[in-house]
Amino acid sequence: MDADIHKVMIIGSGPAGLTAAIYAGRAQNSPIVIEGPEPGGQLFSTTDIENFPGFPEGTRGPELMEKMRAQAVRFGARIVRGSVGKVDFVERPFRVWTADGELRRAHSVIIATGSSYKWLGLASEQSLRGHGVSACAVCDGPFFRGRPVVVVGGGDSALEEALFLHRLGSQVTIVHRRAQFRASKIMSDRVVDNPEIRIKWNCVVEEVFGDVGTTGVTGVRVRDVATGQEETLPCSGVFVAIGRNPNTSIFQGILDIDKNGYLVTEPGTTRTSVEGIFACGEVQDNTYRQAVTSAGSGAMAAMDARHWLEICGIF
Repeated sequence: MDADIHKVMIIGSGPAGLTAAIYAGRAQNSPIVIEGPEPGGQLFSTTDIENFPGFPEGTRGPELMEKMRAQAVRFGARIVRGSVGKVDFVERPFRVWTADGELRRAHSVIIATGSSYKWLGLASEQSLRGHGVSACAVCDGPFFRGRPVVVVGGGDSALEEALFLHRLGSQVTIVHRRAQFRASKIMSDRVVDNPEIRIKWNCVVEEVFGDVGTTGVTGVRVRDVATGQEETLPCSGVFVAIGRNPNTSIFQGILDIDKNGYLVTEPGTTRTSVEGIFACGEVQDNTYRQAVTSAGSGAMAAMDARHWLEICGIF
């Protein structure tokens, strides 16, 4: 085999990509991993993680991702910096160009580019991410048991976050920019009929208050879009649930993508619409979106890729 052609190329270095690298490396497939714009994925900017198996006392996002990276390297993965700017999945071996124009070729490609949270775009929100500002109640909600929190959004995800936080004993206020939720009726009814969940209709968050080094989040300033009146809501946590964007833009017109922008894979597998191209993690998962499920699908992708390479006689 041409030394310049990789058996397995993995695009992305979050839990899905690095788990795929571990499995591909152990299978002697010498994977190359192109890290992407966020080495380590979203978990690298996550402070405390309590729900990843194997860490009874919890762990920190950067620590977990460094260990996964080291494990992948131990089994022969080559990890390179950079982002992918263009792909050609017609010519074989597949061709992938990094953003700086460097061409790399591979017999199989595992896409693990993940998804990006939609944020409010506030400077104060960005500075307090990981210090009281979160986009995942399942991940971070337990840190706010019995404390006041604000959930921003009005779709099913936002209401699910609110109900989850309420069950933890948090005092929940939902801030929604419209006069009614966009969520399904059953979800809307559950929240509206819950007297312990406060709703601020027709409101947007203008600023998040707090200090990174000491208090974390202490409150938010909201504005009524109809009257212009402003109000400060004291809280310890802010959960932004206004949607996600799967990182699939460079695959438009090349791979099958669903109406929400996620890569389509065959049921029960990680195979995409092009043979030899696989997808794992949040780039194709619009349901679970957890680090542990991403890692599991990364293992599946590596095993699917190995099987495909064997069928093609590439050893």
